[in-house]
Amino acid sequence: MVDRGATTPAVPPPEDWPARPETALALNRMGSFDWDLGSGRIHLDEQAREVLGVSPDVFHGHIDELVGRLPRTDAMRVDGEVARALKDGSEIYGVYYRVRLPDGGLRWTYAQGRIRRDEAGRPSRIVGIVRDATEELGHGAPREVDDDRRHQTTVVETTTAALAHARTVQDVIDFFKDPRAVEYLGSDLLVLGLLDSGRIHLVAEGPSEHFIPGTRYTRIDDNFPMSEVIRTLAPRFIESPEEFATCYPWLYERIRDIGIASAAYLPLIAQGRAIGALGLLYRESRGFTRQERNLFIALGSSLAQAIARAMLFDQEHDLAEGLQQSMLPRRLPDVPGAQIAARYRSARMGRDIGGDWYDAIPLPGGRVGAVIGDVQGHDTHAAAVMGQLRIVLRAYATEGHAPATVMARASVFLHELETDRFATCTYAEADLATGVVHLVRAGHMDPLLRHTDGTCRRLPVSGGLPLGLSAEFGRPDYPVTTMELDPGETLLLFTDGLVEQPGSDLDEGMRHLTGLVRKGPYDLDGLADLLCEDVGERLGEDDMALLLLRRHGPATRGGGRLQQHIAPADPEALSAGRHMIRAAVRAWGARERADEIELVADELVTNALLHTDGAAVVTIRMLTGPVRRLRVEVEDRSSALPRRREPGESGVSGRGLMLVDRLADTWGVEPRGSGKSVWCEFVVTDGHREEDRPAD
Repeated sequence: MVDRGATTPAVPPPEDWPARPETALALNRMGSFDWDLGSGRIHLDEQAREVLGVSPDVFHGHIDELVGRLPRTDAMRVDGEVARALKDGSEIYGVYYRVRLPDGGLRWTYAQGRIRRDEAGRPSRIVGIVRDATEELGHGAPREVDDDRRHQTTVVETTTAALAHARTVQDVIDFFKDPRAVEYLGSDLLVLGLLDSGRIHLVAEGPSEHFIPGTRYTRIDDNFPMSEVIRTLAPRFIESPEEFATCYPWLYERIRDIGIASAAYLPLIAQGRAIGALGLLYRESRGFTRQERNLFIALGSSLAQAIARAMLFDQEHDLAEGLQQSMLPRRLPDVPGAQIAARYRSARMGRDIGGDWYDAIPLPGGRVGAVIGDVQGHDTHAAAVMGQLRIVLRAYATEGHAPATVMARASVFLHELETDRFATCTYAEADLATGVVHLVRAGHMDPLLRHTDGTCRRLPVSGGLPLGLSAEFGRPDYPVTTMELDPGETLLLFTDGLVEQPGSDLDEGMRHLTGLVRKGPYDLDGLADLLCEDVGERLGEDDMALLLLRRHGPATRGGGRLQQHIAPADPEALSAGRHMIRAAVRAWGARERADEIELVADELVTNALLHTDGAAVVTIRMLTGPVRRLRVEVEDRSSALPRRREPGESGVSGRGLMLVDRLADTWGVEPRGSGKSVWCEFVVTDGHREEDRPAD
């Protein structure tokens, strides 16, 4: 009798319990793989290589090496399952297939993959397992696998999935030029012809070149199967060499050596008209069942829609690109004292157009305006907004407004367009005689400054909100950053397409660009070409615009002339005018009288703004002759002439012209149409310091 209350002695587990994961996988003949979809690289662990019968000595880690070891129907089945999962957003797929072993035999395997996608939802990687399915299936095929049925459905599914990513006609052509296209379609050879100006242009054939002289361009009324299906809008199935030779003797004589015995020619019909034809050619004679014929008709319809969609995209892309190119400057102006180079490059083929632009604006008084900008979006609307912004920025700048005012007015203009787009922009106004540069930035990235010794640095520029947004949120102020551009130095303005790199942040892109500029040639066009070549290899979904401005400097100390328009209640313009005078005094060797000149000029400008209703225009110039003289003129629209008088009881008013009379060597007033000009002159000796001399 058994004592049920007795305790059963514990049996200790085996020493290797529990089994390690690699042991469990090996015992069940199961391995793992990691497939990078972007590069086509695939990693197989040791057990996976054993299941698939590949040796590490001959396997180099690319997916094509495995596809070639599968029978065609199995390879198409795998491609179809993977394409379906990638297209419909599935996270996982599973598929049975046979793999050819080194001894020539076939082994049933099963693969299951988990699809990983990037932040944008695009599939980037598949991680999964592969196992030996021989014992599970015995010697037969899995129940759900019917090779013929799967082949027929996979042809359309795989081709449709592959063409879903084709945005341009060239993308479609490239698909059919790919050697794998015949595997997708289950044929031995293929030809694709598109209608071009009333003729049929053979644009793709594969998997290798079998070009037959006289067939690159053919007429619609020629006796070719492609011509026939385009004329009749009906498919043509050729089932034997005899039928080929009887119906198309000229063509058959030239393809007989290739070994073609049968073919299916499909018209590509979009919106009721033929746009081309596809030919699928086979080396064996074959009859085409009703189901196969229906399959080919569906395939032709799917392909025609893809090509029609690509043609429409190409037309829109060409229209947008033409619109954008027409709105960019046709040529850069010749500006004395400066060299300017600019480049624009649209995104790689198959992408939308954008709103990047550049401009160089000659201004009075030896100044030049440089603009770089980027309108939000990648379509014709962005290009149209860009063109309007370029026009108004140029208009505001040539009217004489200060840089901050130019940017503020452009922002109001964009806001009043009632568009949902905004724009980033940088505007630089350079005085080429003095090297003074006023920069205003609206949400754009900082420019770069390349020095004469080749060193390059990021130039911090105070910024405001992007154009359109500053007006919308009531923040129209744009701070002005002032710097000096020495002769030989180069200012680089660019859009983000020049620095954005896949997989890296903006700071890394800026460091890369800075290093490239530092090592680049001194020649301005050579440097611009180098930067374009660098970005050309990685240009993605964004366009790129670049503008380089190099100052040569004045050739002599005499003969310079600078001018600044100062509007009432415009402190930025007043500050810019003062800075212009200060820089001119230093550049023209008049530093010994700098305080007197600046004080008198400031007094004349202040009087013009206080005692008139309009703006003032201050001009400073160096007069050549036996005695060098620096002349300051302040012009306004009032015809009332100023008069010198004694200060009032408060001692505040009345001192202006007394100050001018005492500090200037000579002064006077000249009528100017509806207004007047108050001028004064200062004698400047040649005793200035050597470092004041501008470069020749």
